[in-house]
Amino acid sequence: MSAQIVTPELRDWIVEQARAGCRPEAVLASMCASGWEEGVAAQALEATLSAYLGAGRTIEVLPPPLPVPEPDLRGSPSSVFAHDRHVQVLLTLARPRVVVFGGLLADEECDAIVDCARPLLARSETVDTDTGGSEVNAARTSRGMFFSRGQTPVCARVEARIAALLAWPVEKGEGLQVLHYRPGTEYKPHYDYFDPRQPGTASVLARGGQRVGSLVIYLSSPLRGGGTVFPDAGLCVAPIKGNAVFFSYDRPHPVTHSLHGGAPVEAGEKWVATKWLREGEFH
Repeated sequence: MSAQIVTPELRDWIVEQARAGCRPEAVLASMCASGWEEGVAAQALEATLSAYLGAGRTIEVLPPPLPVPEPDLRGSPSSVFAHDRHVQVLLTLARPRVVVFGGLLADEECDAIVDCARPLLARSETVDTDTGGSEVNAARTSRGMFFSRGQTPVCARVEARIAALLAWPVEKGEGLQVLHYRPGTEYKPHYDYFDPRQPGTASVLARGGQRVGSLVIYLSSPLRGGGTVFPDAGLCVAPIKGNAVFFSYDRPHPVTHSLHGGAPVEAGEKWVATKWLREGEFH
């Protein structure tokens, strides 16, 4: 793909839109609809509008990027050692940032987590962005529960393994959330970061800052369906027991292309454990 060049004509057009009263978000959307790559368009828009407004003025079209967890995959290894176990590297994708790991958990570890979680399941909830609390959401039809960090010996061992694998401290992770999907249940595509425009986000961020990465671990293999889908990438990760899919997002914005969902289970049962990584220490 050839590089997209920001021409004087494009800058003049951006200024014309600003003079006409168009909001930066609308101009960005128009540029993307015309074929501009989001990152290039956003940088051009920010630089042009800042220059137009004069010295010392800046326009923030996108939130600033944050550090994210990242496994050490230098040299394209087929496996990496994480704390106490060799883990296979099955797939890597740059944009969105997605890595599929094989054999992150042993079968007996998957079974132990399921056994501990099963008696505590309740209808899954999502974050209520108006209040910062939680709510039942029709887009999420699973049942689930949360472990506190290090609540069981297996949880503590798995969390240490994840921290080593992703080079992200245990303290910057939420506790494991276990979800159970029966046939017909799903989690429609969504983003894991917290929308900074919503009134309840400030109270959620106070516990550890933004989410910057997610790791979905498959604790069982359904007979059909239940894959983790990334619509922007046209990618579907098969739910295979012991495997996991990691993805990161360096800012709370769709430009990360981190939209994802859990496809409906068609036959069998699907158990997953999700680990969310925060920018700061989670408490």
